[in-house]
Amino acid sequence: MTIPENIDFFNKFSVAVPSFIRHPTLRKLAERVQHETLNALTSPTMYESGNTSQSTRILDSLYQTPIADASILVAITHERRPKLLLTRRAAHMNSHAGEVSCVGGKHDRGDGNNVVTALREACEETALPPNKVQLLGQLPIQTSKSGMSVRPIVALIAPGLVLVPEAGEISRIFWADLESLVTQPTVEYEIEYKMQEQVATILTPSWQVDGETVWGLTGRVIANLLETGFDRQLEWYYRVEKKR
Repeated sequence: MTIPENIDFFNKFSVAVPSFIRHPTLRKLAERVQHETLNALTSPTMYESGNTSQSTRILDSLYQTPIADASILVAITHERRPKLLLTRRAAHMNSHAGEVSCVGGKHDRGDGNNVVTALREACEETALPPNKVQLLGQLPIQTSKSGMSVRPIVALIAPGLVLVPEAGEISRIFWADLESLVTQPTVEYEIEYKMQEQVATILTPSWQVDGETVWGLTGRVIANLLETGFDRQLEWYYRVEKKR
């Protein structure tokens, strides 16, 4: 999908209003994510008059947040049985090849804020229309294994969208059932990692979703989403099991 040169196309953001969300699971998630987003607001005195809507406060909080190296869109379908959008990165990519991820990518100078980065990258990678997105807020920043700061932007998207993977970056689009993630036990995942002259076996939690293994930064983001929205406490660890 071609991105329009006028980036203002992405600046007409829609914010979800929790009281208008019919489904209890999504309403609870929206309330909690927005509460956390507003708690991070750097200038609460701006709203002491009480005349500013919550949607405006959410947007201002997102705009005031420092720009991260990259942003991802934690996109959840707005329906009775909500699903989380996931992708598998193409095998030929220079970084995170073949790994499961949320849509997103590096910040471009013209983006202006983290939300535009997340929406632009989502549009480029899957043809997700920005006008089908309702923002909820943001989650705490994560650090990738390459040292990049990554800001997760949480949003609702219309169900039944026809998404198309961009072949240069994405090999597959699939979905995780959100309510299943809340209760589904994690599975310990074993990976080999080269450390200088040695190869180490590292154990870490993961989810099995539609034949894919969800771990790493994506797993940490999901774990944080579940903690914020549903009080699910998960220990996320990387344990070196053996070296050779």
